[in-house]
Amino acid sequence: LHYGTLLGSRACATMAAAAWGTGLLYSLLHTANTFSVPLCRGNAVDQFFCEIPQILKLSCSKSYLMEIGLSVISALVLLGCFAFILFSYVQIFRAVLRMPSEQGWHKTFSTCLPHLAVVSLFLSTVVFAHLKPFSISSPSLDLVVSFLYSVVPPTLNPVIYSMRNQDLKHALNKLLQYALLQLQ
Repeated sequence: LHYGTLLGSRACATMAAAAWGTGLLYSLLHTANTFSVPLCRGNAVDQFFCEIPQILKLSCSKSYLMEIGLSVISALVLLGCFAFILFSYVQIFRAVLRMPSEQGWHKTFSTCLPHLAVVSLFLSTVVFAHLKPFSISSPSLDLVVSFLYSVVPPTLNPVIYSMRNQDLKHALNKLLQYALLQLQ
């Protein structure tokens, strides 16, 4: 894959600006909604993370219309991002499958498939966390789901990309062998 010839600096800047702009607009929308909701059940969130569903539980107004509106907007943003990611991967896989070298296939698929798995984990847990009904909500389930989408993907990304490093593989192998010896 020749990113330098396919993507110029203008295309990269446009994609970065679109990602940052969408993220900023999305966060401003949620922040404005959160500050407009009156809280009458205290201000202590019964959760490790200060998530929007937990803040809405403290609300004394029936903010279902705002919640439904934000859920629809969230779903549209999420679907848009997922469609863009999916389109990008289809283009990458099409380019790779045209390559004559199986080594190129292996390199690309060994990097892209784990990354796609992490993105899928992130998106599926976010959808579950924010679109599940309040009736199945429990503090422990909310904590596990929040942990799954906020801590696990950022932790897995460096691991996935560094596993191609031979020195890291060798050090990890030695560490595992040492741990197994200690257990015996």
